[in-house]
Amino acid sequence: MSEYAIEIKNVTCKFDGFLLDNISFSVPSGSIMGFVGRNGAGKTTTIRSMINSVTPDSGEIKIFGLDNCKYEQKIKEDIAVVFDEIPFPDTLTPLQLGKVFAGLYKSWDGKQYLSMLERFSLPQKKRIRDFSRGMKMKLQICTALSHNAKLLIMDEATSGLDPVVRSEMLDVFQEFICDEEHSIIMSSHITSDIERIADTVTFIDNGKILISGVTTEILEDHGILKCSAEEVSEISDEDIVSVRIGEFGADVMIRNRIKCGGKYSRFIINNTTLDEILLFYVRKGKGREWSV
Repeated sequence: MSEYAIEIKNVTCKFDGFLLDNISFSVPSGSIMGFVGRNGAGKTTTIRSMINSVTPDSGEIKIFGLDNCKYEQKIKEDIAVVFDEIPFPDTLTPLQLGKVFAGLYKSWDGKQYLSMLERFSLPQKKRIRDFSRGMKMKLQICTALSHNAKLLIMDEATSGLDPVVRSEMLDVFQEFICDEEHSIIMSSHITSDIERIADTVTFIDNGKILISGVTTEILEDHGILKCSAEEVSEISDEDIVSVRIGEFGADVMIRNRIKCGGKYSRFIINNTTLDEILLFYVRKGKGREWSV
């Protein structure tokens, strides 16, 4: 097995007024990576580049250590993709859909598929068009996990779902990688889901990678320093991501809590979240300080 399930190196893709700008990141085998960004940040373009439905202008993409274009058919036998919109004909039933997939994948596991349908309480003979959004997403997960895929690629798969359904799915994803032979890349703007299950996280905005690394380390490394608007000038630029100025003072996102804790001991430095980290890095591109 390759050390990395996914390797993206210096990928650039230009089309329709959008630029995926020389991005690089990797997903270690046996792990979950959260791919986080606003709508339109470049998540879907990146994912479509991985599965070769969008052709980059430059750069290299490897899946399981193999070139994603040269070994496309071999790779696609071992991956499963879940989109935010269901791609199945809505006149079919889950039972009929299973027969279709049995003809598409050599490794299709019919017993596993029926077991997954039962686990998610999905009716086998009801037409897909009569399913709720949550049921349709569960059906995609059932098909994705029933052909022994080594890599699960999800593009906003949990967006728009209620917390109970999302929690069910996250449990399944964690089970999927527990043997350390399976991997997941999960694109989402719901950072609470990423914080719960992702081993690593990559932030993207406007086609550029903002930050990438181990989730716990990113959370531990960053913090919110509380001070007045006038005291912001006491903080070195090298320690600041960006500054939120409010009615009652300033929130300074700092990027090295241990170092800053010693340098600025008279200030309070609070824990932060992936949501706030994304916000402060995105706003950094518009200027160091911003008001609310």
